[in-house]
Amino acid sequence: MLFRQDALDRIRDGRISVVFRRWQRARVVAGSRLRTMIGVVEVKAVDRISRISAADAKRAGYPTATAAAADVPGRTGDLFRIEVGFAGADPRIALRGDLSDLDAVTARLDRMDATSKRGPWTRAVLALIAAKPAVRAGDLFAEAGYPDMLSFKRDVRRLKELGLTESLEVGYRLSPRGEAVRDSQAS
Repeated sequence: MLFRQDALDRIRDGRISVVFRRWQRARVVAGSRLRTMIGVVEVKAVDRISRISAADAKRAGYPTATAAAADVPGRTGDLFRIEVGFAGADPRIALRGDLSDLDAVTARLDRMDATSKRGPWTRAVLALIAAKPAVRAGDLFAEAGYPDMLSFKRDVRRLKELGLTESLEVGYRLSPRGEAVRDSQAS
């Protein structure tokens, strides 16, 4: 589920607690936690509705139900009311500086490489990002030996889950944790 930056800012500040979407079927469920540019947004409730009430429009940051209805993403499908709230910072941010369990991270990378259909890739991708920070994924994937950009980005996200990489406005860089893991492999 995507959010505009202004909506994310207002969710973080508590000024928005409801959003609306048109979908063929619900794409999120209550209890889901979504990582966004501002941190984690929790989905508290998801309900199919027939119209937007004035009270919900205000909770969504609109002056009227008509204004809210005019701004609902999607033009086809059922109307859904999604109750949301800011659930805190992205836990990967703190993980980026955590240098306490590098042996476990290295073991995890070894398992990722061992089970990969394409063979070992984790160290090569870390080395490429270290050598070329802030370079677009579209300019990196072929050099890393990937057939397409999407599979490269998927693997970079897997490294990000371990706190090893950071996404930049353009491209990536290694986090302090990623640098430490890479340095431990060089020695």
